[in-house]
Amino acid sequence: MAKEKFRAPAFDEIVFAYRNKEYGAYWLRKRYNRNLLIGMIIGIIILSTAIIGPYINAKALENRAKRAERQVEIQMENLDQPQENVEPPPPPPPPPAETVEQVKYVAPVVVDSVKPEDVKQLMTADQAQAEVKNEEVSVVEEVQEEVKEEEAPTEVFVVVEEMPAFPGGDKSLMEFIYANIQYPEIAKENNIQGRVILRFCVTYKGGVDQVQIIRGVDKSLDDEAVRVIKMLPPWKPGKQGGKPVNVWYSVPVTFQLK
Repeated sequence: MAKEKFRAPAFDEIVFAYRNKEYGAYWLRKRYNRNLLIGMIIGIIILSTAIIGPYINAKALENRAKRAERQVEIQMENLDQPQENVEPPPPPPPPPAETVEQVKYVAPVVVDSVKPEDVKQLMTADQAQAEVKNEEVSVVEEVQEEVKEEEAPTEVFVVVEEMPAFPGGDKSLMEFIYANIQYPEIAKENNIQGRVILRFCVTYKGGVDQVQIIRGVDKSLDDEAVRVIKMLPPWKPGKQGGKPVNVWYSVPVTFQLK
């Protein structure tokens, strides 16, 4: 007679023997291993996504930056000033025509005799001396007015009634800077970019002076921005009370690689 294999009941069956298995605790213990496995799988997926996701995103941004072309962005301030059309100076008047003086020739008249009433009596030396002493001699002195040159203003204003203006307006100023700026090679190799803020003085004669760095990024970018600002042509000077004065003017230059 073959022996029948004896199978021991599970631990959950032993614990919940003679108890209500429909209550819920039985099924929680019954599915514990499966729920634990599912939770571990979900945790591994979330952890892998948190680690691998930023790495893949960084690689994609790096590849995109290598394919992009270099682009320099110029941003200007103080662009809300009204543009004024500078009329060209009138042409100089033509030189006066040269005049040639001509003297008409008069033929001499020959007189046969001299009438007695035409003969004038000559004065002696004593009479001439006495006549000179009796006359008053007036000396006219020419008074020359001294023209004093106006002293050059030394004060530098921040805001004036009429701000200085670049020839052609702010659009021409932006085009001039964009056409002359050169991105330094050392900055490109080290991927250095940022915004350089400068200020300079537009003198009462329209020149550019006292170029200063208010906020810099790198020496190479700062030097390039200063170089271009010093190349600016003469401006229309600012005015205060109808007189030209020195005025501070600020310009931000943004260097950006894309």
